[in-house]
Amino acid sequence: MKVGIIGAGMVGSSAGYALALMGIAHEIVLVDQNHALAIAQAEDISHAVPFMSSTVVRPGDYEDLQGAGVIIIAAGVSQKPGETRLALLERNTEVFRSVLAAVLPIAPDAILLIASNPVDIMTQISTRISGLPPGRVIGSGTILDTARFRSLVGRYLGISPQSVHAYVLGEHGDSEVLAWSSAKAGSISLESFSRQIGVPLTEALKSEIDDGVRNAAYKIIKGKGATYYGIGAGLARIIKAIVQDQRDVLSVSIVTPDVVGVEDVALSIPRVIGAAGVVADLFPDLADEEAIALRRSAQILKERVDPLML
Repeated sequence: MKVGIIGAGMVGSSAGYALALMGIAHEIVLVDQNHALAIAQAEDISHAVPFMSSTVVRPGDYEDLQGAGVIIIAAGVSQKPGETRLALLERNTEVFRSVLAAVLPIAPDAILLIASNPVDIMTQISTRISGLPPGRVIGSGTILDTARFRSLVGRYLGISPQSVHAYVLGEHGDSEVLAWSSAKAGSISLESFSRQIGVPLTEALKSEIDDGVRNAAYKIIKGKGATYYGIGAGLARIIKAIVQDQRDVLSVSIVTPDVVGVEDVALSIPRVIGAAGVVADLFPDLADEEAIALRRSAQILKERVDPLML
């Protein structure tokens, strides 16, 4: 499958690098307003390919996206000093409007994978602008937050994070919800697992992990300016599910008709992903306080996006 990446900055290039090393796509095309950057990133990634795969990585323009099965959109503008969130969103909406106007006639059958922040809102805007079914406009959502959750739990319990089955729901942002009540290690609840191995899962420990997940991005940004490796790998993981029609359950963001009483909002819950995009939504069993927090997260997103959808 050909994969297009629009935006060759750190997130877009990290996704391209992960895809190339995994050998998921037969061709990756990097498109950027700064064509010299796209050339440089493609060349650099190409030099890693001989060690790991046979993926072709090259720079290109919009017309080179013809035939792409998935297109990552990692483009956008940065916030100006003193600029409000709403003003930034309005400017990014215009960027996406321009990008989608160029992409859709060339690759009308592609699944769009939205990586630009705020990802839930940009996913909803992209769905409205494109007119595509929600299952074909997928935001990376909380896939990275979920990975952080599993990593920290696994580290504490002394097991592989791949043996931790837990999800972060709602917004990719401050209102996200860690679904502790449905979290499992292997096939049993975290509470039961922790008792069996003699490692108590206290409320203080849960609070520490919650803080570690919720504030991971701030910590990373403080240290090196931006986050990109984690989300790059997450985007590659989503594309793997699409390319191989794996029907994997991943926490991604699409426009959802109803989430705990909030209608028509893009946010993350576990979803089944295959060759057609998102093919099913899965609502986990939640404790009452988690359901309340998820509703609050949905309402926050709804309030932010509604002024942009008029």
